[in-house]
Amino acid sequence: MKKILVIDDAEYILDSTSTLLRFEGYEVFTASDGLTGVEIASNVTPDLILCDISMPGLDGYGVLEKVRNLPNTTTTPFIFLTALTEKKNMRTGMEKGADDYIVKPYTRNELIAAIDAQWKRHTLIEKHVQDKVDKVGKSVIYALPHEFRTVLNEVINSARYINNSADEIETKEVKELAGDIISSALRLIKIAENFLFYVSLESIISSPQKKTMLRSFSTAEPVAMIEDIAHLIADKYVRRDDLNILNNVIGIKAQISSESYHKIIDELIDNALRFSEKGSKIFINSWIEDNLFYISIKDNGRGMSQEQISSIAALSQFDRSVYEQQGIGLGLVIAKKLVELHDGTFNIESQVQIGTEVIFSLHFDKVN
Repeated sequence: MKKILVIDDAEYILDSTSTLLRFEGYEVFTASDGLTGVEIASNVTPDLILCDISMPGLDGYGVLEKVRNLPNTTTTPFIFLTALTEKKNMRTGMEKGADDYIVKPYTRNELIAAIDAQWKRHTLIEKHVQDKVDKVGKSVIYALPHEFRTVLNEVINSARYINNSADEIETKEVKELAGDIISSALRLIKIAENFLFYVSLESIISSPQKKTMLRSFSTAEPVAMIEDIAHLIADKYVRRDDLNILNNVIGIKAQISSESYHKIIDELIDNALRFSEKGSKIFINSWIEDNLFYISIKDNGRGMSQEQISSIAALSQFDRSVYEQQGIGLGLVIAKKLVELHDGTFNIESQVQIGTEVIFSLHFDKVN
């Protein structure tokens, strides 16, 4: 039995609506104020929420924001119950993540039609998400084992050498081999994490509610974060001296969560360091232009052809026969998708054996 939560401070609406819905076979929960409604939503995980806009205390917009931040109701269909005089404000509600609205007073047919429309829409979204996940799963079924075998063979070979030559090799060599094993294990973790991250991104792309929630966060001091991340990654490659960072932007917060922002910067800087020689410079710059926050990451590494740039998609492997690429080619793809999910721009300029520059932009707010 599907569960519907009705939130309204008007007792007669609660009574009439809940009675109608129970008659239609739904399990109904009611709340006469916003805070109680949020608490019930958290406890019972309704399949759909009907909520009045104008309520004392926490109004409908506040309820919507809070239930969208609850892990169990992030994608729950949410329908506003609105008076005719409030109809002009419904664009605000839809922009905040509501799925639909019904103007009071409404008839039985209008209410049931609105609810049925959400069931159909939700079913289509779930099917679309599952199709996406299945497609990703099928497309990596060949690449993922190959990448895992490549790294696992490195681990096995190092361990086998230690096992067969334990009485002959020196302590220094054992430490070097142990370091290789640790490095390979960390690459395996990165491969798995990027695969799972990509699958979760496909789910978000297919869900308007998840996209709305993703875009509701911001990152304070994004420029300072660039330098911190760059130093951490450069230290992994023992290349801190190769960094050339020029960041003059202050007093902004980027319209993206710190987790997503960190992932973008991490993947792009790691890519630049991994596919360029030690001693060559990595240039990182940021600036404001046309009300957008821009970041550029440039290397003098192996570069890519225009065909390779155009074909950036899941599982892209650039010259696997010549260059070993870990992470099943998802690093650039993940960064690009995250930027575009936040209505930013993402551009790659590259020449083979000369280098690559990635420039992306994000929206921002000024901080006083």
